[in-house]
Amino acid sequence: MDFRFNFAVDENENSENEADAHFLLLCSPKDEQGSREKSREAGDPAADSSPKLAAAKHQEEAASKKKLCVKAAKEHSIPEDLNKVLENKVMETVLGLSYVKLSVVEMTCSGDADSEGIVSKSVSSHSDLIPGVYEGGLKIWECTFDLMDYFSEAEIEFANKTVLDLGCGAGLLGIVALQGEAARVHFQDYNSTVIDEITLPNVVANCTSAGRKKDRKASKPPSKRPRKAEGSPDVLNRCRFFSGEWSQVSQLLLNSNKPCSKYDLILTSETIYNPDYYSALHDTLAQLLDRNGRVYLASKVHYFGVGGGVYLFEKFIEEKNVFTTKIVKTIDQGLQRCIMEIAFKNSC
Repeated sequence: MDFRFNFAVDENENSENEADAHFLLLCSPKDEQGSREKSREAGDPAADSSPKLAAAKHQEEAASKKKLCVKAAKEHSIPEDLNKVLENKVMETVLGLSYVKLSVVEMTCSGDADSEGIVSKSVSSHSDLIPGVYEGGLKIWECTFDLMDYFSEAEIEFANKTVLDLGCGAGLLGIVALQGEAARVHFQDYNSTVIDEITLPNVVANCTSAGRKKDRKASKPPSKRPRKAEGSPDVLNRCRFFSGEWSQVSQLLLNSNKPCSKYDLILTSETIYNPDYYSALHDTLAQLLDRNGRVYLASKVHYFGVGGGVYLFEKFIEEKNVFTTKIVKTIDQGLQRCIMEIAFKNSC
C-alpha cells in the first residue's frame, strides 16, 4: 500500500465506521483488480474452468452489444441553483479535493435521478463494471491519483489551456485543471447518471478553490453534512459536461452550434482496460486533440481477465501510425502502473 492510501487511513481515523465506506472508493490495487475481474467474470460458469472459453464469450457478448446499441451523446446543462446540485450529497475529502460519498449516492439515487439504473444494477450485481451498461464511473480508480501526482511532479501547466477529462468519473483530473486556471475544461463519462450525481456535484463542491493553487497534501477531514454551493459561477462558465459513447460525444462536439476548438490537453485514467474500445478511443483522440496537444493517460500495465493494458494499447497506436507514445512514469507499488504521454507525429 503506497503513501496515498496510508494518508487516507490517517485522515479518517476519527470517522468511526465511515472509513470502510471510504475505502470502497480508495481500494488497494489487489482489491481493485479483483473487483474488476469479478465484474467481468460474474455469471460465467466457464470462466473458472476455461479462460479461453470465457474470453471468447466476452468477445462475443461485446460484439453483440456493439451491434445492438450505440450510447447516444448528451450535453448536460448546469442548474441555475447550484445548491440543488449538492442536495442530499455528503462530501468526503482526499488530497485536498472534495468528492461525493458513494455509499450515500447508492442509498439515495433512484428513479429519474438514475434513469439508466446503473446504481441499482451495480449494487445488486456487486459489480464495478457492466460492459455496455455501466463503465465504472461511480468509483475513483487508483490510476487517477497516479496521474494527479504526475501533474505535480512534472509541473504540468494548465493555465489558459483547453482540457478534456475523458472518461472522467468523479472528475478529479478536470478539477485539478480548473484549479490550475485552465481556460476551458470539458468532462465526459459514458453514463449520464455519473455526470449528474457524481461529476457535476464534485465540480461545484470544489469551485470555491478553483481559482487558486491548492496544496493537495494538506487534506481536511471528510464532511459529514451536505455541502452548500458557495463557489463562484464563473468557474462553471468554463465547464461543459457530456455523457455517451466516445464516438458519439466526438460528433456532438464537432457538429455543435457552440464553437469548440481542439483540446490542448486530454486527460484520461483507466480507460484502456478493454481492447474492444481501443479503436473508438484512438479515433476520439485523433479527432479532438489539437495538433500540438498532449494526451496524458494513466493505466495498469495489464488488466487481468480482460486483456487490455499499456503495451497492447501502445502496439495498437503504433499500427495506426498517427501518434507517438512515451512512458513518462512507471509506478511499481502493487500492480505495475504507467503514465503515458501521447502526441501527434511531427508535432512540436
